[in-house]
Amino acid sequence: MSEHIGTSGVRALLKCVTRPTPQQEEQFRIFLDRTYHAGGTENVELEIRVTPEIHGGFILDVGSDEYDWSTHGRERQFETAIDEARKKSRGDLLPMLKTAISEFRVLAQKSEVGTVETAGDGIVTIQGLDHVMYGEIILFENGVKGMVQNIERDHVGAILFDQEGTIGEGSRVTGIGKRAGIPVSDAYLGRVVDALGNPMDGGGRIEADEYRPIEEPAPGIIDRQPVSEPMETGILAIDSMFPIGRGQRELIIGDRQTGKTSIAVDTILNQKGKNCICIYTAIGQKASTVASLVNQLKKSGAMDYSVVLVSTAADPAPLQYIAPYSATSLAEYFMHRGKDVLIVYDDLSKHAVAYRTISLLLGRSPGREAYPGDVFYLHSRLLERSARLSERLGGGSITALPIIETQGGDVSAYIPTNVISITDGQIFLESNLFFQGQRPAVNVGLSVSRVGGAAQTKAMKKAAGSLRIDLAQYREMEVFTQFSSDLDTSTQKLLKKGKAQMELLRQPLGHPMSMAEQVLSLIAAEHNLFSDMDHLPVKECQGKLIRFFHESHPDLIARLEMTKTLEDDLKERILAACDEFAASVKPEDGTNEKNSISMEDPIRAKDNPARA
Repeated sequence: MSEHIGTSGVRALLKCVTRPTPQQEEQFRIFLDRTYHAGGTENVELEIRVTPEIHGGFILDVGSDEYDWSTHGRERQFETAIDEARKKSRGDLLPMLKTAISEFRVLAQKSEVGTVETAGDGIVTIQGLDHVMYGEIILFENGVKGMVQNIERDHVGAILFDQEGTIGEGSRVTGIGKRAGIPVSDAYLGRVVDALGNPMDGGGRIEADEYRPIEEPAPGIIDRQPVSEPMETGILAIDSMFPIGRGQRELIIGDRQTGKTSIAVDTILNQKGKNCICIYTAIGQKASTVASLVNQLKKSGAMDYSVVLVSTAADPAPLQYIAPYSATSLAEYFMHRGKDVLIVYDDLSKHAVAYRTISLLLGRSPGREAYPGDVFYLHSRLLERSARLSERLGGGSITALPIIETQGGDVSAYIPTNVISITDGQIFLESNLFFQGQRPAVNVGLSVSRVGGAAQTKAMKKAAGSLRIDLAQYREMEVFTQFSSDLDTSTQKLLKKGKAQMELLRQPLGHPMSMAEQVLSLIAAEHNLFSDMDHLPVKECQGKLIRFFHESHPDLIARLEMTKTLEDDLKERILAACDEFAASVKPEDGTNEKNSISMEDPIRAKDNPARA
């Protein structure tokens, strides 16, 4: 490699197809003398090498600096000019070409060049890139891109965004002076893309409005406002006891196959018509699982306001690592335009594993469970970007639903405790409840929302009342009395009501409930409507009740949805309608329909398929 000679001389390498004339060679010596202060052209040592691969022009190497006047370099410059012109012309071909040609100038393209020392497993170490920054995109001579992750005294460590291919020892690599990022625009809605923003659904090119770095500082305290607007999931067990607000970070945690993804998907389905953009991020998932989820969103019409960003288990660890950051940059694009965004990270356990893989290959010291010491910072700098911006900045928000998979229900493991301490609450899904048919299998004792009633409407807050305490008392009493046969009347009543409430919280997959339907169900349950109807299953009774209100008292539902409050007179009218419903459902009707469920019921009493 060519280099500087002390402080008073320069050694350089000139690559060409045809040897330069003496006049051209003298011009190169003058350029080197002026640029590197050689102390005169006599102190410039210029080696000339004929290299047919560059097709034409010259490439001048000085140490780790490279000046490109070659045909290839001009082609790359013109491609860049066309990309810039495309953004200005909005896809019109003729104006785009005119703009690109008029603004194109052939200039010496200076870049810093390094050489690869080692390559393997998606990791490369590079010597010579002395001025790159952390997170900068680097370009290899075979077209593969990477990102700088380690900057050490004598070399640079980088991750690759593609398979190594022909990258090996001695391969040339240049920094492009731009941090890793993702193109963003409204055109991403309804699309399935990879971690770099490239379409994966066969729908053609996505036109970008701007380019956002995948890592951005989180909004400061002054730039935020308190969480006060509900982000309704449509799931009664969550909206009533563990409410989620716009701008909140609520962790969904539990063992494998306990319904974590289903809660996130139901929440996405429930945002239809609520002016909320949803981004689902699949990290390390099977491609077939993601395809099934996309089909479900399409059938429900949810893809119109959603983006699915995918990094499957077959992708290299670096792509799995950057996927949630890319998704958050896309979410920030919408947030800064005053829109509300819901983002799902499914799941951050696999994200941490991908980062551990990268860190160990880069030679970083392993710590607890072989994770590097900065694994907490890995997720904190991601989740802190979720916020509700102040009105001065447009009032947009990002609501995050990170998912963590536990082993054997162990919430005290390293990654779960890290993420629990970062988020504003967690929804813990218990395997035993799931296998008992309680779906969603929300554990009332270990789940919590640290925002609480601030993220609920006044109607929901009043209707939910003491539901969580009642359920906790029921669970304790159930364990205490499971071997008792002689129980007093008050205990029997408490157990009967608690059993009906637990049954009420069961909800089929893909059937989110509106706020008004949830409030009606809670008011009816509080006044023992479901527990007193022995002749009718709870879920069937709930379905009939909701249908009764839609058909006979739509004014009550409309008032709840409009005012979002539960005044005393409205509650009295609802209770009167519940009594009317109870009188209309005769025992003999219930016994005839006990085993036949109407497919038109909003809530079906039949057990759901397993909530994935």
